[in-house]
Amino acid sequence: MARIGFVGLGNMGGGMALNLVKAGHEVVAFDLAEPALARARDGGCAIAESAAEAAAKVDAVVTMLPAGKHVASVYGEQIFGAVKPGTLLIDCSTIDVATARAVIAQAAERGFEMVDAPVSGGIAAANGGTLTFMVGGTDAAFARAEPILARMGKAVIHAGDAGAGQAAKICNNMILGSQMIATCEALAMAVRLGLDPRKFYDIASKASGQSWSLTSYCPLPGVGPESPADRGYEGGFAAALMLKDLKLAMQAAQGVDAAVPMGSAAEALYQSFVNAGGGHRDFSAIIAMLDGRQPG
Repeated sequence: MARIGFVGLGNMGGGMALNLVKAGHEVVAFDLAEPALARARDGGCAIAESAAEAAAKVDAVVTMLPAGKHVASVYGEQIFGAVKPGTLLIDCSTIDVATARAVIAQAAERGFEMVDAPVSGGIAAANGGTLTFMVGGTDAAFARAEPILARMGKAVIHAGDAGAGQAAKICNNMILGSQMIATCEALAMAVRLGLDPRKFYDIASKASGQSWSLTSYCPLPGVGPESPADRGYEGGFAAALMLKDLKLAMQAAQGVDAAVPMGSAAEALYQSFVNAGGGHRDFSAIIAMLDGRQPG
């Protein structure tokens, strides 16, 4: 088993690091937040004093950071100068494609193999080891990263060259954001039309309106499998994070002159929802705003 440095132990990274420990890897972890470090320590991780220390003397480094600026600074200022030759670098953050490609290019200039490997699945999947990884990088780098990522997920897919993982992630989440809004609108309208929401669910989930947002993550409580809607829209995937991903998608679309009217509308609606105080709620809670209720 490998010795792995893990930097970024938030809602997603914390569970991912613990799954590497459960798989038998030796994990050296770092985060700025003491509660996150305590959870990692209790789960069997060794604790480092800095990102540089976590990256030193390991076989691979996994990072899970908030945004592109954090990825660029942590790698540029700490990790690149600390890792030993031959260390594999894996960034699981969701960031802009340009920064992902730039950091991987910097790694290659220094002789390191690196992949961008953003995830899909949310906190429950991170804790349960059932994430989907979308991976960008060379064939050789992917071959090295795949066994490590497989210990944290149910699917590890090579999307293409550097930055392809990020491109796949933001396109996927643009579908998800737009799809959730349409699902919320339809459910709210069905109720206003006098339909029993459970009966409408039974119909739509077996008809052409079927979607993941409806059948696996229904935004109405008491309808379909358990979802954040049944927990007061707590947990799950925060609306502020959905907005972040939609903004990344809009930035990427502008860069390649892609027409994304639905994605743009979804971004605007989630921006309104976050501005109204709904950013901490699960992204399916946008049904409240769409139905004319208080979102926060």
